[in-house]
Amino acid sequence: MLRGLVLDFGGVLAGPDTDPEALAALVAGLRRRGVRTAILSNDPGGPHGQWLRDLAGTLVDEVVLSGDVGVAKPDAASFRLVAERLGLDPAECVFVDDLTGNVRGAVAAGMVGVHHDGPDTVLAELDVLFGTAGRSRSRGGEGDYPP
Repeated sequence: MLRGLVLDFGGVLAGPDTDPEALAALVAGLRRRGVRTAILSNDPGGPHGQWLRDLAGTLVDEVVLSGDVGVAKPDAASFRLVAERLGLDPAECVFVDDLTGNVRGAVAAGMVGVHHDGPDTVLAELDVLFGTAGRSRSRGGEGDYPP
């Protein structure tokens, strides 16, 4: 059973060819359903990464920055660490990234990997994996998911 969603930040939640509003609505709906969520980024961390860390508790449950923890994607240890922080086994997590090498690393660590090659495709794949039946595309937010 899939109980965790781990997202890269740059290229998935922000940047060209992304739909941050639709993904944020999906993440919020999944969190309300009890799915644990995280950002896993190869950001260097330190003081300049505080704005990313501040997304923990608001957008996602956890934020793991490679510069803070000393291990970067696609190293399997980074995926195991984020799963551990979520209180889950890697096999219970889906990982989304725009770089195929990072997706392959997540799969090698035991996660389900989704390559972000455009927001519509990713939203459709996440709808299937988490059983949200297309609700992520409506951007209505609160009313789109059962409690």
